[in-house]
Amino acid sequence: MTEGGNRIRVKWVRSWIGYDRRQRATIRGLGLRRLNQSVEVLDTPANRGMINKVRHLVVVE
Repeated sequence: MTEGGNRIRVKWVRSWIGYDRRQRATIRGLGLRRLNQSVEVLDTPANRGMINKVRHLVVVE
């Protein structure tokens, strides 16, 4: 990732079992690998859209 810019901390809090494979791919695309993991992503429109798509599975800290 590039330095600078605002960041958003995202935590994966709910299992993806029973959800569409596209939502699983979105979780992976955010850099999340296991439940209760937190990552920091750049605050871009693309990342905000991904977070919005799986907002029922993650928490923005």
